Amino acid sequence: MSVAVNIEHATDRNTAVSLLLNVAHALDHLVLLIFAAAVGAIAADFGFARWEDLMPYTAGAFFAFGLGSLPAGRLGDTWGRRSMMLVFFFGIGASLLLVAATQSAPQMAAALTLVGIFASIYHPVGIPMLVQGSTRPGRTIGINGLAGNLGIAFAALLTGLLVKYVGWRAAFIAPALAAFALGFVFARSAPEESAPPSRRAPSKNALPPAILARAFAVITIAATSASLIFNFTTNGNGEMLRERMHAVIADPAALGLLLAVVYAIASFAQLIVGRLIDRVPLKRLLLSIVAMQIPLFALAAYAQGWAFFLMAILFMAFVFGAIPFTDALIVRYVDDRMRSRAAGMRLAISFSISSIAVYLLGPLVKASGFGFLLLSMAAIAAITLSAAAWLPVVPKH
Repeated sequence: MSVAVNIEHATDRNTAVSLLLNVAHALDHLVLLIFAAAVGAIAADFGFARWEDLMPYTAGAFFAFGLGSLPAGRLGDTWGRRSMMLVFFFGIGASLLLVAATQSAPQMAAALTLVGIFASIYHPVGIPMLVQGSTRPGRTIGINGLAGNLGIAFAALLTGLLVKYVGWRAAFIAPALAAFALGFVFARSAPEESAPPSRRAPSKNALPPAILARAFAVITIAATSASLIFNFTTNGNGEMLRERMHAVIADPAALGLLLAVVYAIASFAQLIVGRLIDRVPLKRLLLSIVAMQIPLFALAAYAQGWAFFLMAILFMAFVFGAIPFTDALIVRYVDDRMRSRAAGMRLAISFSISSIAVYLLGPLVKASGFGFLLLSMAAIAAITLSAAAWLPVVPKH
């Protein structure tokens, strides 16, 4: 009887930890996009004539988000994933409060960079912690991806409402308080690790070094170009929607709701892709999804009004649909003892390089417009497709 009770208690605890890790993914993406959703109000408050001129000040956050993944992944494997997730929750909360207290653009840039440092912990630590021991990693990653993208949707909705009715500083304070609360719950729910992952027994046979090297190179190239698209879209969609929907809707809260609808609908693509990953060859599935991005971005470049709204839902569905593949490949090819380090290396390269998208977004749109940006993303998607074509085919373990 006591054994059954202990098993049930352990199952409940594992479920609670999985739920918290998924919520943490939503929080991770939410905090990085508050600035993009509130940039117009912040620019006006800081005395900038155009939002595009303030946008480069957030580039440090995305650079730190990528570069910080390297030490975060190493510490996740060698120190412990539970400990690193606690640093994530409480560090995010403290840094968001600093952002809310800033009085100038340079202060904002420094505080946002600190947010990026703590946000960099989640992907190389939280996702390996979530999938360790999972019998259906594709499904697990798909649900986790949905949670992350719902965080993007919630960022647009929550920020739009708070900016309109309370002010842009409240848009940073509210998730800061949520991060602190989640950290306390996680500390009580997540069991202590008996040993860090790097000291555990191997969970699978190692693949030949040549295959691993080729797979890692291809994944990194494809992930970098895909991350460029992700940063261009998620940081630019708010202003893009405002411009393309101006003749129909101008209210900031209503536009925030429409953007949230785009993200919410598109996010469910990850659930579908997650299930397919467990059933369909990864390479074939990835090539199909990336190939669809090219014509959708090209068509969106010329769309206006509700036609653009529909195109935004479609191209974001395929942008989000491509996200689970990197984590799925790492789970399939890399032993759990070093997954955080492998993910950290990939993220450090791809996210650091793709942070240039955030820096260039404002000046690029100011000089050439959103139509050129969308056509540029179609070209970047073609690069992703070319890289994915070189991915080695490796059977499931």
